[in-house]
Amino acid sequence: MKEAGTAADESAVRTRVLVVEDDPGIAAVVAYQLARAGYRVETVATGTEGLESLQREIPDLVVLDRMLPGLSGDELLKLVRRDPATAAVPVLVLTAKRERADRIEGLEMGADDYLTKPFSPRELVLRVDAILRRARSDGLAPAGEGRILRAADLRVNLGSMRVTLAGAEVRLTPTEFRLLTALLEKRGRTLSRERLLREAWRTDPDAARRINTRTVDMHIRRLRTKLGSAGARIETVRGFGYLLRVSQ
Repeated sequence: MKEAGTAADESAVRTRVLVVEDDPGIAAVVAYQLARAGYRVETVATGTEGLESLQREIPDLVVLDRMLPGLSGDELLKLVRRDPATAAVPVLVLTAKRERADRIEGLEMGADDYLTKPFSPRELVLRVDAILRRARSDGLAPAGEGRILRAADLRVNLGSMRVTLAGAEVRLTPTEFRLLTALLEKRGRTLSRERLLREAWRTDPDAARRINTRTVDMHIRRLRTKLGSAGARIETVRGFGYLLRVSQ
């Protein structure tokens, strides 16, 4: 396990990125580039070490290789999303697989974005920056002071990014949060899968058309499960998309 950072700001509280990558060369490049960008970086080489690190200290973001010895990246991602303590941590998946179906699998399992190897170190930093920026800017005001969207006993605070159902907190990933927010803001109106891809994944129209819309269906199923009885309000409009129906 290694941590990378600059001496000048070791005392500062900086954004922490956990890199789980078994290739030493790739891990070193990723750690170097992210440390240069101002992040505090920890690298581990196995899924088991990654899980142990997550249990010690929850990072702000995980860069995760899918192909790991022992506990695979896919298995680790599932564990991250199942644990309420880490369910909302953004994850950028690294994959050597170029087939669209393989890339979509990572998104369906809960990844917020993916990069295909080999990748540009600069693109890696830009992707990490973008994911963290989205996670922090989804709210319209400082934490605790955001506009609140309501649907019966469901509350979404756009400032703190906190979701509650009948007063109990619901832990969502950043992507699930954006998906729910899009449905709430347009409640009563049907949103196409392509529109939801643009809203939740922040893709442009061309990119949205290239991503398999099954990704939206998978996230909607997970969102319904997490919302329990309130999840039944998310209705499928066959052949088009989804809407959130709420009683007035």
